[in-house]
Amino acid sequence: MTTVVRKTISLPPELAQAAEEMARAEGKTLSAIVQDALRQAREKRLSDEFKGLQDYWSKTAKARGVLSEEDLERYLRE
Repeated sequence: MTTVVRKTISLPPELAQAAEEMARAEGKTLSAIVQDALRQAREKRLSDEFKGLQDYWSKTAKARGVLSEEDLERYLRE
């Protein structure tokens, strides 16, 4: 049995109406629509964070002359 936590949220009327229309169109509950949206938002946030880390380490590596796997191996041995 799945455990759920009930929460009350407030939405502007136009967003509430759009969510209800999506639920009807997709044959889902309003709760399922909100859950899907939150999962997508979390996935996007994690993806953006990962890309930011990649950018940081890529710039750091380039600044230190690490441009290939061979450069990295050499750098790590120093």
